[in-house]
Amino acid sequence: MIIIDGHNLLHSIVKVDHDSEPISDIQLCWVISRYFKAVNETGEIVFDGTGPRDKSGFDNIAHLEVFFAGLGTDADSVIENKIKASTAPKRLTIVSSDRRLRNSARSRKATSVKSEVFWGNLQKQLRRKKPVREPEAKRMGLSESETTQWLEFFGIEQ
Repeated sequence: MIIIDGHNLLHSIVKVDHDSEPISDIQLCWVISRYFKAVNETGEIVFDGTGPRDKSGFDNIAHLEVFFAGLGTDADSVIENKIKASTAPKRLTIVSSDRRLRNSARSRKATSVKSEVFWGNLQKQLRRKKPVREPEAKRMGLSESETTQWLEFFGIEQ
């Protein structure tokens, strides 16, 4: 499972992709969802604060659970608690460039990935072309009636 420091990733994207328009937290979640689907992964993203008043844009995002830290705490603390509470920390990957979270992950033997690196991998994966499925007929060949039709069409006698 991958746990992402949401605002940390958003800030990293601005640094890395300074030519492109900034993306919103909702757009980010949908992009991550597409990535998780492509790599057959699931995860969580945690943002600071309470988030937008209308959270309906976050509904039905597949492969990704969205959390807001709320008032009186921050995303780093929430993620740190998730790392501490994990019964299988070696299966966790923490996405953040924050030294505190990277150290917390390392102390529990979880993997940590800097936000810029994660974003680069995500973009590479989403740019890959999906393999085109060959039609089954290509492997099976033509049926007898189709062969006869083509032979007649080209004027070839059997």
